[in-house]
Amino acid sequence: MAPDDDRERMLEWVERVAMFCGDAWGLAPITGRILGWLLICTPAEQSAGEIADAIGASRASMTSNMRLLTSVGLVRRRTRQGERTTYYRIEDDAFEKVVRQRLAAFAAFGEIAEEALQFGGEDGERTRRIRSAQQSIALLTGPVA
Repeated sequence: MAPDDDRERMLEWVERVAMFCGDAWGLAPITGRILGWLLICTPAEQSAGEIADAIGASRASMTSNMRLLTSVGLVRRRTRQGERTTYYRIEDDAFEKVVRQRLAAFAAFGEIAEEALQFGGEDGERTRRIRSAQQSIALLTGPVA
């Protein structure tokens, strides 16, 4: 396969990641493209300019997206001695962090749902809906208190 064909396939895959991140996590497409590119790029550590060039993004759009990705711990930034350029790479445990954050959010909602039982009273249908939510959450996180 020619290098141009390979690059085209890689960029198509990056676009699929962008669509997934938007649909599943509500992220902007550019954020998903950055994640996708950092998963498959060589070298694994790249500057914002290199990433922007690779995915066809403006360098201005990179700043806020890189800040977001580094603040949630998915991407690590670093500088090299004697250079002013900042380099980025996806954290080795990036997706483990995503899963843990999602599970923690579900567990927190399970606790909120527990509080809703006080509104159930004699309304069996309302209580059933709350219990159904709790059971679904427990499948992911373990039993709700």
